[in-house]
Formats: sequence, structure tokens, C-alpha cells
Amino acid sequence: MSNEPTIEIPTWAYAYANAGSIGKIKTIPADFIVEEQLPFHPEGEGEHAFVQIEKSGENTEYIARLLARFAGVRQRDVSFAGLKDRHAITSQWFSIWLPGKDDPDWKQIETDNIKILQSVRHARKLKRGVLSGNQFQIVIRDWQGNREVMEDQLQLIKKQGIPNYFGGQRFGLKGQNVNKALALFKGVKVKRELRSIYLSAVRSYIFNQLLSERVLAGNWNQGVCGDVLIFDQSNSYFKTGKLDTAVLERIKAGEVHPTGLMAGKGSAETVSDALALEDSILSAHQTLVDGLVKFDLKADRRALRVFAKDIRWEFKQDSKVLLKFFLPAGGYATSLLRELLHSG
Repeated sequence: MSNEPTIEIPTWAYAYANAGSIGKIKTIPADFIVEEQLPFHPEGEGEHAFVQIEKSGENTEYIARLLARFAGVRQRDVSFAGLKDRHAITSQWFSIWLPGKDDPDWKQIETDNIKILQSVRHARKLKRGVLSGNQFQIVIRDWQGNREVMEDQLQLIKKQGIPNYFGGQRFGLKGQNVNKALALFKGVKVKRELRSIYLSAVRSYIFNQLLSERVLAGNWNQGVCGDVLIFDQSNSYFKTGKLDTAVLERIKAGEVHPTGLMAGKGSAETVSDALALEDSILSAHQTLVDGLVKFDLKADRRALRVFAKDIRWEFKQDSKVLLKFFLPAGGYATSLLRELLHSG
């Protein structure tokens, strides 16, 4: 048995006093419905076939392979904006590069678990991360707790947002993706697609560690001197030194958010207090940071806070709670649920 050190995924800090509720999610696929929303409408013509698929019990990469085989194209000619949970009912878009070819009859790939919602042509491929976000409809079963407390918690989340943690699915069972990245850094050979998953898990782990420290310090949604701030639902950000009243008001209003480092090559871009905090986290995980640099990942920034839009809830009979909300691209529903439930 190997004596090599391993990394365990911790319980990252909660932003709010936990509501004290318990309940179950994903008891059946219909309890977790996700609808992907694109930031544009396919144009109706072009070399790329856009196919919107509703699936249950199948992961995104399986559907991509199925489409490639059915259309007779290479795997790399099929693309999608983001991964979706297999233990749910999800709808998402795929693009298939078919220059000079007609669409096959996509309906032929339908099964009990796969349904073709629509298909339309577009001039450009669908790239990773190019989505507005996801609409969620979630049923919590066997819910037990204080309704008034949970509603207060939901009002806080609605007003102040939630820590923008990467969800547990990012790290694999018991954090195995991070530990497989450690093996990768030591020279173990892995497939290219797996390498990407492991490297992403490492960056997500370091980010969550940083965010957890900011949550414990109570400044994850307030900003500190030297923060880099990002505009809401945008990739544009700007550097700060000492935060003036105008900037603090913009943070409070949700127009801009403090960011955390996605580790890699290049400058963190923070200064002062924010830089000191990030440096402390990076120093504690130097082996992981060095591995990311070795594989040429470039440093980036991610918002520490995310708002659930149009959040609604309904307490139903039979100890069920129905939640509906929209999260922008990169947000995890599980990061919202963890602020409400002790388990689920």
C-alpha cells in the first residue's frame, strides 16, 4: 500500500449560520431539473448543427461521443458549453461540425433517457463556458427543520448571495481527482481528457481554500484592500488599492464582486491585504501550484460571490420543499444547497 500523502476535501466554511434543516436531493432524476441557457440564439444557417438534448441518467461526455458516432465525425468536432449532472433531468446544447453535409435524423438516437428537443444551424461552434447560466428546479424530500428559520436563510441568500464555491462533483469521489493530479505531477501518464479534469480539480481546490478563508474572515462579499473586482456576470475586472466609499457601495449593490485567484502562471494581480491572503494559501499548497505552472495553466480570476436570480421556494405537503432559481455560468446549485441543509 502506498504511503504517499493524499489530500482530503475539507468542509469549507459556511457563509451563514446553517439553517439546521435536513433533507434529501436527487432521490429521483425529476427532483433535480437543469435547463441550460445560451447567451445567443443560433442563426439558422452555417456549418455547425446545434442540437438541444434533454437527458437523464447519462453524462454530457457520453452524449458527445454518441453524437460523434451517429454523425460520422471526429470526437473533437462535437462540442458543448458545460458538463451536466447525470443524476438529474438536464437539457443542454451540443454543436456538431458538419461542413457541406445535411443533418442526420437526430431523432434516431432517442431513447427512454435521451430526447431531442430541437436542432438548428449556426455559423460557429459552441465553446466551453459560453452560456448565460442554468435554470434549476430542485425538490428537497424528507425535509425536516424550522420553516421560519429556513425562509430567513433564503431571504439572506437572495439579498447577499452565496460563496461561489466549486461543487463537490468537481473533485470526484473522496477528492480523487485532486490526488490523481498529484500523481500526474509526479509523472504518471493519463489520457488528455482526464488530465484536463484533474488540473481543473486542483485549481478549484485551491480557489475553494482561498474562498473559505475569506468566508471565515467575513470579507468574502465585502472586499479588502488590494482586491481585484469583477463586474457581475462578466469576465471583465479591475484592480484596486484602498477601497473607497463608491467602490464599497458597488460591491454592496452586487454590481461588482471580489475575486479569488485561479492558480497558474502569471501574476495574481492583487496587492496589499488581498495579496497577502492569497500568498498564504498558495504557499500552503506549493506542490499543487508548481504542478499547474508545469502544465502551463495561466492564472485567472473568479468571483468569490454569486447571486441566485429569481429565487423562489414553496413548502409542500409530504415534507417536500421546491426551489427554483437561476445561476449564472460557473455557479453550482450544490453551493446554494449546502447553506440550507446539513445533508442532502
